[in-house]
Amino acid sequence: MLKSLQTNWFSNIRGDLLAGIVVALALIPEAIAFSIIAGVDPKIGLYASFCIAVVIAFVGGRPGMISAATGAMALLMVTLVKEHGLQYLLAATLLTGVFQIIAGYLKLGGLMRFVSRSVVTGFVNALAILIFMAQLPELTNVTWHVYAMTAAGLGIIYLFPYVPVVGKVLPSPLVCIIVLTGVAMAVGLDIRTVGDMGELPDTLPIFLWPNVPLNLETLMIILPYSLGLAVVGLLESMMTATIVDDLTDTTSDRNRECKGQGVANIGAGLLGGMAGCAMIGQSIINVKSGGRTRLSTLTAGVFLLIMVLVLDQWLVQIPMAALVAVMIMVSIGTFSWGSIKNLKEHPLSTNIVMVVTVVVVVATHNLAFGVLAGVLLASLFFANKVGHYMAVTSEFDQNTDTRTYKVVGQVFFSSSEKFLEAFDFKEAVDNVVIDLSRAHFWDITAVGALDKAVIKFRREGADVEVLGLNEASATIVDRFGVHDKPDAADGLMGGH
Repeated sequence: MLKSLQTNWFSNIRGDLLAGIVVALALIPEAIAFSIIAGVDPKIGLYASFCIAVVIAFVGGRPGMISAATGAMALLMVTLVKEHGLQYLLAATLLTGVFQIIAGYLKLGGLMRFVSRSVVTGFVNALAILIFMAQLPELTNVTWHVYAMTAAGLGIIYLFPYVPVVGKVLPSPLVCIIVLTGVAMAVGLDIRTVGDMGELPDTLPIFLWPNVPLNLETLMIILPYSLGLAVVGLLESMMTATIVDDLTDTTSDRNRECKGQGVANIGAGLLGGMAGCAMIGQSIINVKSGGRTRLSTLTAGVFLLIMVLVLDQWLVQIPMAALVAVMIMVSIGTFSWGSIKNLKEHPLSTNIVMVVTVVVVVATHNLAFGVLAGVLLASLFFANKVGHYMAVTSEFDQNTDTRTYKVVGQVFFSSSEKFLEAFDFKEAVDNVVIDLSRAHFWDITAVGALDKAVIKFRREGADVEVLGLNEASATIVDRFGVHDKPDAADGLMGGH
């Protein structure tokens, strides 16, 4: 117990505290911006980010991962808020949490094993592009001061780590924010600041039960939104967990993370916040700033609220250019630059899956659509590839007038046609043996192909014997096959 507490909370105190402060600073403009996207007051996003980060620090399955209000979730809320108002959004947030807890108990976190590496790479690259694109409004129609500040910020971020002693102690993104804020205040630069993004809350969040009728009509209104939010939230959280696992060379409990996301969203809804999920950008900031344990996530949430309530007069002075520099660093660090080089080395199917995932996510701004497209394509390519690993050879024994077909490989919907084409049904033989000892039948399409082969041979006057079915294949053939049942030929071949 004590060892687990030490490992998950207090094994990296200084790094976690500093990283949490950097993440908290980056969360503020993001939470405000996502609130504006969803069409709600900025405090809704800030309260949500505080609550989700604090709760997930205790109940999440991935130490060091940051969860808060996100753009992917905000986009799904727009119509609900516009047509029904904030109270229905809070109710939808509660139901989202319930769905995510159910998903955790159903162990749906394990479904991530069906997401191929090429889909994850495409997802990451698309997110890096979206993060960069989100900064462009801050860099268009602005004075040269903004470009100078952004360039200076990037210079600090990438060069400060090379400074002896202190370069290894202080996270460069935090130094960037402090230095640029000091310069902007000292010189009196007229550039956009965090204060221009929206009004910050001045009170603690309070318990707030959604003021909606508890009836079937309300459920029908929020159900589709809650389902969408639950799916996108879990998808982005599982993807983020995979990326943080790779960055830290550790593992996470994905089913616990599903439940944790659900508990955190229920907490957010009860404190007047919007639904959220794991944030890849902020999680990468956390890891690259030295955050590793649950303490960094807790620090980010707590310090976010402290800054908003106590240091608001300083926070509003932070130039957006400083935060833009941090987010550009995140987008550069997020993008898998090796994937460009790998386009020449990886198979064409892998490259297509990666590129399609990127294109769909960037085009729709919906991470779920991109991942779905990538998974479907990867599945089709895999089925096609496995279908080619099936071969049928044959031998003829003149003494017994027997043709023996030996099937090797996987027989399923993709390879069933190739399976049938391997047989010569017009050959005049007395006996046919189909040896399946090195084959496996996966679905009813494969069983149907075996039925057709056996019945066609019998129609040509041959005695057919099927040998070597393994236990799993025999089970599905016995259950769905008809070649050994009365009137099978008429039933399967249409009586012709």
